[in-house]
Amino acid sequence: MVVLYPVTTEKAINLLQLQNKLTFIVEPKATKTEIKKEIEQKFDVKVEKVNVMNTLSGKRKALVKLTKEFKADDVAAKLKIA
Repeated sequence: MVVLYPVTTEKAINLLQLQNKLTFIVEPKATKTEIKKEIEQKFDVKVEKVNVMNTLSGKRKALVKLTKEFKADDVAAKLKIA
């Protein structure tokens, strides 16, 4: 399992509502393609783009933008974060 858990900060919720992006903490060695495949399989959505960054605390954060046909709010509701 590459995706560990969703991020529920105020900034992450704003991205979810305004830009159709979900934010997850992922395994440190995870690649963009692995993250994309897992999100698509787990939540039955299409991913447009994945950006990853390493945090100062040593974690890896993934910003996952969904295609226009899918709403990040729906996935957030499944995850019970929004």
